[in-house]
Amino acid sequence: MIFNRGARSLAVAAAILSFLPLACADRRLSREILSIVRADGSAVTIDCEIARTEAEQETGYMGRKKIPDGTGMLFAFRSDERLSFWMKNTPHPLSIAYIDSAGIIREIYDMTPYSLETVSSERSVRYALEVPKGWFARAGIAGGDRLSPESLAIAAGTSVP
Repeated sequence: MIFNRGARSLAVAAAILSFLPLACADRRLSREILSIVRADGSAVTIDCEIARTEAEQETGYMGRKKIPDGTGMLFAFRSDERLSFWMKNTPHPLSIAYIDSAGIIREIYDMTPYSLETVSSERSVRYALEVPKGWFARAGIAGGDRLSPESLAIAAGTSVP
């Protein structure tokens, strides 16, 4: 096939653009160590990726086959709302905690790989934390536990005074 200069440039540009979604999909999110304070006052840390943009939130853990215990993904939203998540294209079983703007864990649910069923919060919340299925129970974390003040500031995208 013979291309003139303009068509060749267009073909090269199209080829480059076709690989951009793959390159963007592999981008790593920012990581932070967050601390969750249990009812007894003890704390558990978790190594979290932070999903702040709509694109990051839409992708989440899709396609990830292995998510180690002690790691998670925190979805940080700009305002309180009822949140709904699903497991489309997500092969690893997860648990999700819905967390309000004060950093209090309000609800925890388990989710099934590849399920299109939505798992919705019962109330308006600001954050969602996804972890490997059962991690909250193994770590002794339950509803009513909370993010530490430093972790809440990280989640909110602010600094602690």
